[in-house]
Amino acid sequence: MSRRHMISRHLITPSKMRRSVIRACFALGVLLAGSPHCLLAASDTAVATSDFLNSIGVVTTFPDRGQPLGRTIEMVRYCGIRWVRAGIEGLSEEGPTTIQTFLDLHRETGVLLSWGLVSGGTDVNKLVKTGKILAEAGALLAFEGNNEPNNWGVTYQGEKGGGNWPSWMAVAKLQRDLYQTIKSDPVLAKFPVWSVSEPGAQRDNVGLQFLTIPPGALTLMPAGTKYADYANVHNYIYHPHSPHPMDNKAWNAADPTAASKVDGLFGNFGVTWARRFRGYNQQQLDTLPRVTTETGVKIGGLITEDLHAVNLINMYLAQFKRGYAFTAVYLLRDRTDEDGNQSFGFYQSDYSPRKAAIYLHNLTTILSDKGTLAKPGQLDFTIMERPKTVHELLLQHSDGRFQLIVWGERLSGQDRVTIRFGVTHVSARIYDPTVGVDPIEALTDFSSLDITLSNHPIVIAISPGTR
Repeated sequence: MSRRHMISRHLITPSKMRRSVIRACFALGVLLAGSPHCLLAASDTAVATSDFLNSIGVVTTFPDRGQPLGRTIEMVRYCGIRWVRAGIEGLSEEGPTTIQTFLDLHRETGVLLSWGLVSGGTDVNKLVKTGKILAEAGALLAFEGNNEPNNWGVTYQGEKGGGNWPSWMAVAKLQRDLYQTIKSDPVLAKFPVWSVSEPGAQRDNVGLQFLTIPPGALTLMPAGTKYADYANVHNYIYHPHSPHPMDNKAWNAADPTAASKVDGLFGNFGVTWARRFRGYNQQQLDTLPRVTTETGVKIGGLITEDLHAVNLINMYLAQFKRGYAFTAVYLLRDRTDEDGNQSFGFYQSDYSPRKAAIYLHNLTTILSDKGTLAKPGQLDFTIMERPKTVHELLLQHSDGRFQLIVWGERLSGQDRVTIRFGVTHVSARIYDPTVGVDPIEALTDFSSLDITLSNHPIVIAISPGTR
């Protein structure tokens, strides 16, 4: 698969011909709303670059599973990861993984931690006690309910649920109590609570497909029961219903509708995939606060290291563009404490970086921003004749630069597109994170550019100033 980008500069001034083309596209857009072949964007409002960077998370292991903290710090720093999925599983006062492990990780890298009960955990008091320590250190991002209770059942207050048990009532009561405990604590109430993962597997309708059970839902738990502030899914992009490489692999996995073939938002919070319990309608799903605490790609068969790498960087972009506030990829480094080499990692088991780690390092370095942006601005641009495999994300750096990320998700072949801007910009630099962190081209006095995309992003960093 070719990675070359062919970028040419066009000096275009307003003309009657250009205005007529724009008017024609606009008229066609009215008739064919949503068509991928002629999308005319007026001024698009940017998102702060730091918001996107903050969404980039990872699942990793800690000393209790054989990974020294020092090596974790090195890998997290290199990749530019901003948050880590963690929790009380494996945590003890004696070690080797203690609360200090997580405090040190935060101090050395700046990452925040989602803090969960993890697999089969039920100790809400321990979660709260340790969560307060993280909160006081500025290290806490959010609380998370049980990890995949369909795979790891719980025993809560003498009642068994999830796993192979016929009811999920114990899981529901545990999540309800977790939420109430967090929100009644003056220190912790401001932190969001993320739902259990895999509520679509419920065997009885306890209502975990809702953040708060609405009136008339006919669930076993009463209306008004509050479970979470964010929906939490594990939408791995390769799934039994979508097992093979194909165009738009990451984009489709982040789709909030029933069109997604993976274990996504609709099958967990719209109509549950196991027993078809009804949750939110599509209009509600489109704006439902959501996160992904596990997604990833396993190398093997048709999935090469190269495809693994571009899938993962496209995944972070697609997830954020399609409404996921935070996304954690499984896994930072291949497991060494389980049977076999799972081949999910940004790093191999010997700590050698795969292409995925290098590409992510390049992307986060190109975008690097630790500042704040009071109010994102607008950029007038149009991607003409947009193919279905081409997507974009408009960011704005705290120094005022726009960073327009355009990426392709074509399994093979290329798409050549033209980006037209509403004004002539003074300068820009073009970056390709699969090549490195230095610009591959510099532009001056341009109002249009042509790019050839294949299976990964480019970044167009546009300096303030127009003519």
